[in-house]
Amino acid sequence: MPKITAKLVKELRDKSGAGMMDAKKALSAVGGEMDAALGYLRKTGFLKAQKKSERATGQGLIHSYIHGGGRIGVLIEVGSETDFVARNEVFANMVHDIALHIAAQNPLYVSREEVPESIVKKEREIYQEQAKAEGKSGDVVKKIVEGKLEKYYAQVCLLEQPFVKDEDVRVREVIDAAISKLGENIRVKRFARFELGE
Repeated sequence: MPKITAKLVKELRDKSGAGMMDAKKALSAVGGEMDAALGYLRKTGFLKAQKKSERATGQGLIHSYIHGGGRIGVLIEVGSETDFVARNEVFANMVHDIALHIAAQNPLYVSREEVPESIVKKEREIYQEQAKAEGKSGDVVKKIVEGKLEKYYAQVCLLEQPFVKDEDVRVREVIDAAISKLGENIRVKRFARFELGE
């Protein structure tokens, strides 16, 4: 069985467009074989979801969720391609679960693309200084910085966070599963989280 190296994960990411965790999970599931990992991503609906991701989401749903006896509230807009899907129970349940997740996990952004470049730059600088303080240099610093940035995205970006109802999957994978099931592109457009006293 081939060792699942960072190089192998990167190769699968480049071929499939999958995120780091999706690529690693696929390779682990099939013993590190590249073609089998691509097949795994196809079977689990990831590639199907990727193909649909460019399609317009002009319909959808705005959903509110109140938690903790009125102490936390979430308002979320999730887009779909058609009104038919927006009224579907699978879609509505997914939107509700994502709102519940936002109430519990308090993400700051929908995706990593929304994180301002100034914040990414600042985080990168902090991680570089930390690595250098530990006596690391060159490529090792680069790898440490990239690894810590991935962890940062998993903390602050909704789509990157482990899903509150099943921490083995990320929120992005929950949405991809719904895309695969419903046959339409689905996209979290925006959300707001309110907490009493903040």
